[in-house]
Amino acid sequence: MSQNQQAVLGYLPRNTFIHRLSGASKLICFLILSVITMMSYDTRFLLGASIFSAILLYFSKIRWRDIRGVVYIVTVFSLINLIMIYFFEPEYGVEIYQSRTVIWEGVGRYTLTLEQLFYELNIFIKYFATIPFALIFMLTTNPSEFASSLNHIGVSYRISYAVSLTLRYIPDIQQSYLNIRQAQQARGIEMSEKASLIDRIKSSAQIILPLIFSSLERIEVISQAMTLRRFGKGKKRSWYSAKAFHYNDILAILITLAITLVGIYCFILNQGRFYNPFH
Repeated sequence: MSQNQQAVLGYLPRNTFIHRLSGASKLICFLILSVITMMSYDTRFLLGASIFSAILLYFSKIRWRDIRGVVYIVTVFSLINLIMIYFFEPEYGVEIYQSRTVIWEGVGRYTLTLEQLFYELNIFIKYFATIPFALIFMLTTNPSEFASSLNHIGVSYRISYAVSLTLRYIPDIQQSYLNIRQAQQARGIEMSEKASLIDRIKSSAQIILPLIFSSLERIEVISQAMTLRRFGKGKKRSWYSAKAFHYNDILAILITLAITLVGIYCFILNQGRFYNPFH
């Protein structure tokens, strides 16, 4: 597999039990797990969800090189978010946990407390408990099958088809970016790690304009093709790619509901969303 193919993030056909699940069941599981994970601030539950998502990544045969770029980007933005949280609310953890354990006496209001670190640790774990679920859903679900699944659960087929085109278009945009980048390098514009970070950012910015024109041209072609085929004139449509619910789909939803019940039980146990180890 070439380096360009490795960099493109999109549907990866594999022969795993996760790939064989219907798009509708994967969507239901993804939404439920994402909601309960984002609502919870129980460190024990979040760690369990992170381990569970890592196990699913392993069994879905998604390799590190397939998601490496996304993980790096999420990590960077997560760290920036944590820094900004501390910058604007350095005592927010103290307010939540009703306790104050000073680790470092800073300047003015910027005092580092154990409670603030614990709060931000929970936020950091949230990202790595939720993002894998999104990656698994995106990389194991055929866009056409996903669109038909959305339509079967009541979503308009026009919206379903738009979602399908979006999922199909993400890898195309990435591939176009890589092609334009290679063309720029062939003209002598250094965009590899040999160049400085500032130079790479400036060179990458020059790709945006041709990428926009390329994307608009593709959108126009697709729009004309759909218009010629009278897309959207009827109230219903049939689907070439669709999967019915089977035993494994029901089992996956039941496991998801069981995990959700554990999260709800943590809410009851903690008398709220936050697990407080300081009391």
